[in-house]
Amino acid sequence: MKRSVLLLSGAVQFWLAFGGASAMAQDLQDRPVPPPPPEAAAAPASEDEIRFTADRLDYDTEADVVTATGDVRMFREGDRLRADRVSWNRKSGQVVAEGNIAVTNPEGDTAYGDRIELTDSLKDGLIQNMLVVLDEGGRIAAQRGSRDAGGVIQVEQAAYSPCAVTDTEGCPKQPSWQITAVRVTYNPTDHRIRYSGAQLKLFSLPGIPLPAFSHSVGGGSAGGVLTPSFRIDRVNGVEVAVPYYFALAPNRDLTITPHIFTSVLPMLEAEYRQLTETGALRVIGYGTYSRRSDEVLDSGETVNSERSFRGYIDAVGRFQLDPNWSVSGSLRLQTDDTFLRRYDISREDRLRNNLKVERIDEDSYLSIDGWAVQTMRTGDNQKMQPIALPAIDYRRRIEGIAGGVLQLQANSLALFRQEGQDTQRAFASAQWDLRRITDWGQQVTLTAYARGDIYNANDTLETILASYRGNEGVSTRAIGAVAIDVQWPFVGEVFGGTQRITPRLQAVVSPHVANLSVPNEDARAVDLEDSNLFALNRFPGYDRFEDSTRFTYGIDYALNLPGVEINATVGQSYRLSNRETILPDGTGLDDRLSDIVGRTEVRFRDFVQFTHRYRLDKDGLAVRRNEVDATIGSRKTYLLLGYLRLNRDIDAVEDLLDREEARVGARVQFARFWSVFGSATVDLTDRSEDVLSAADGFDPIRHRIGVTYEDDCLRLGATWKRDYQDNGDARGGNSYLLTLAFKNLGR
Repeated sequence: MKRSVLLLSGAVQFWLAFGGASAMAQDLQDRPVPPPPPEAAAAPASEDEIRFTADRLDYDTEADVVTATGDVRMFREGDRLRADRVSWNRKSGQVVAEGNIAVTNPEGDTAYGDRIELTDSLKDGLIQNMLVVLDEGGRIAAQRGSRDAGGVIQVEQAAYSPCAVTDTEGCPKQPSWQITAVRVTYNPTDHRIRYSGAQLKLFSLPGIPLPAFSHSVGGGSAGGVLTPSFRIDRVNGVEVAVPYYFALAPNRDLTITPHIFTSVLPMLEAEYRQLTETGALRVIGYGTYSRRSDEVLDSGETVNSERSFRGYIDAVGRFQLDPNWSVSGSLRLQTDDTFLRRYDISREDRLRNNLKVERIDEDSYLSIDGWAVQTMRTGDNQKMQPIALPAIDYRRRIEGIAGGVLQLQANSLALFRQEGQDTQRAFASAQWDLRRITDWGQQVTLTAYARGDIYNANDTLETILASYRGNEGVSTRAIGAVAIDVQWPFVGEVFGGTQRITPRLQAVVSPHVANLSVPNEDARAVDLEDSNLFALNRFPGYDRFEDSTRFTYGIDYALNLPGVEINATVGQSYRLSNRETILPDGTGLDDRLSDIVGRTEVRFRDFVQFTHRYRLDKDGLAVRRNEVDATIGSRKTYLLLGYLRLNRDIDAVEDLLDREEARVGARVQFARFWSVFGSATVDLTDRSEDVLSAADGFDPIRHRIGVTYEDDCLRLGATWKRDYQDNGDARGGNSYLLTLAFKNLGR
C-alpha cells in the first residue's frame, strides 16, 4: 500500500547521515537482522511518496496514531528500511521505529539499531544502540546518537574500526584496533569525523590517548597527520618522521614529512602527486643542512668534509597525448655521492635521468629520447659520464615481402662528455625474415640483414682501452649477414605427461666488418649466454657486430607432468674462420669452438621454482659461469636463494671482471598473522677472481632480520638492518626500524 507521508524520508535521512559518516556502538559485532532487500516494484512518482509493506496496519482514531507491524519494509527511491514496528503519532509529531531496525542507502551503507525517535519535522531525533556498517568496510557503534536541525550528527560512548569482527570460521573476534570516544561529531558538509575524549586501542592493550583527532570518511580525501615512523641507526641516531597530508584537490595532494634526528639536524621531505586526464605526475624531494664527506683515502681518512645544503629530488611522469603519442620522463638528482645512503633512502649507485617522446601504432615505432646519468660510485669521475641527446629510433614492419616480414630501422645517437670522448652515430638497417613449417614438422627461418653506419668521434685518446676508441673523425661501416635456423621438435607422451625434444641448428654467414674503426659505447659487456646463443649478433648494442661464418647447434628439452614443469637448453657454436677475433679471451667466443652454455628451469606447482644458468669451458669443462636462483615455499613461508660466479679470467677489460656473490632471503609465518623474515647479501670475490680485490672471499654487504604482524587493517613490525660498507659519511652499522600502519584510516 502507498501513503503520501514523509515518514521514511526523515528516518532514512537520519540513518544515512550516520551511515555515511561514522559512529558505531560499543558492540561492533554483526546484528542478527539482515538488511532490507531491494524493492521489486517501481519507484514512487513523487519524492514525498513511499512504498511500504507490513503484516498489519492499524490506525487509532482517538490517539491519532498510525502503526505498521510485522516485518515492516519501506522504500523511497534507493533507500530501504526494515523494522518490526513503525508508528507515527500525528498529534505529537513523534515517529518511532522499533525492533531489529536496518536501513540501507543507495551507496550500500547499512545502519542497525533497536529504536529510533524523530519529530514530525524529521530534521532531528534520537537513536539507541546503533551500529552502522559502511560499504567501504568500516563500522561504527554507539549507545546513543542525535542529529540537530543543521544535519550535524553527535553520538556518545562510540567506537570505530575498519577491521574484521569475525574470524575465518565466522566466529566473533575483537578487531585489531579501534577508536573509542566519549563523543563523536560528524558534519556532513566537510565529510569528517571528529573525536572527543578518544583512545586508540590495539588488541587488548591499554588505550593510547588521542586528545584531538579526526579523519575523513567516504571516498574523498582530507588533510591530517599520517602514521609516524621510527628508526635508529649508527650515524643519525633516533629518527622520528611524522607525515602531514594535504588534499589539494580530488586529483592533487601533497605530503610534508619532517624527519627529526637526535644526532644530526632535521630533514624535510615533500611528496606531490597529480593525476590528469592524460597521465600522472609524482615529485619527491628531500632537503637538509649537514656535514658531508665525499672522498675516502686509502688510509680510510675522509676529506672534503663541510657543512652545506644536501638534498635529493625524484620526479617521474607519463602522459598519453592520444592513442599513439606519449611523453614520459624521470628526473633523479642528489647534491653529493653519499646523501641517499646516509639517510637510507636508496642503495643505488647510479641515478638515471630520462625524457622520452614515443609514437606507437600497429606497424611502426618512433622514440626520441634523452639520457643523463649521475654516478655515485667511489672514484668515478662525473665529468666522464656521457649525456645521450638525442637518441632517436624508428622502426617499421612490412608484411608480405617475398612471403616474409621486412623490418626497417633508422637510429641515431649523440654522446657528449665534459671530459673524455664524444661520439655521434647514425645507421639504417633492413632485416627480412621468412618462417615456414615443412611437411616433416621442421620450423625453418631464413634471415637476411643489411646495415650501413656512419660515426663521428672526437678526443678518442681520452678513452683508455684502445679497442673502445675507434678512429678520430668520421668513419663509415657496412654490415651484412644471412642466416638459416632449423628447429625440429619431437613431441610425445611420457610418465603421464608430455615431453618435447627440439634439436636446433643455425648457420650465419657475415663478411668481415670493420669493427675497430668505430667507437664502442654500447657493446662492451659481451658474454656468451643461453639468451644470445642463437642471436644474429651476440654483442649487446649496435657498436660491434660479430662477423665470419659460424654454425650453432643445441637442443631444447621440455617435460610437462601434472604439477611439474622442466625446461632445459644447451648449445655451442663453431666458427669456420681462423682469423683473429675482437672478442676478448674468456668471453667463451674468442676461439673457433665456443664454450658450452645452458639453462635449466624446474617448477613444482607453486612451491618450487629453480633456475640454473651455466657456461662450461670447452677445453676442460671448467665452470666459467654459474648462476642459481631458487624459490622454495608458499606466499606465507618461503626461502629465496641466489648465487652467481663469473670465472672468466679477464683482467684487462673492466666491464668483464670476475665476481662471486651469494644472496639469501626467507620468510616464515609461524602464526596466522605473525611472521619473521630475513635476507643477506655476501660478496664472495677474492684475489683469485679479482687481482685488485682486498677481500678474503667472504665479505658481507648487508643483512636484515625482522618480525611483522599484518592482518586486514593493521601492519606492525620491527626490523634490524646492518650495512657492512662505509662510503664517506654513509657509515656501515646497525639500524632499527619500527613500523606501525593503520589501514583504511584517513586519506
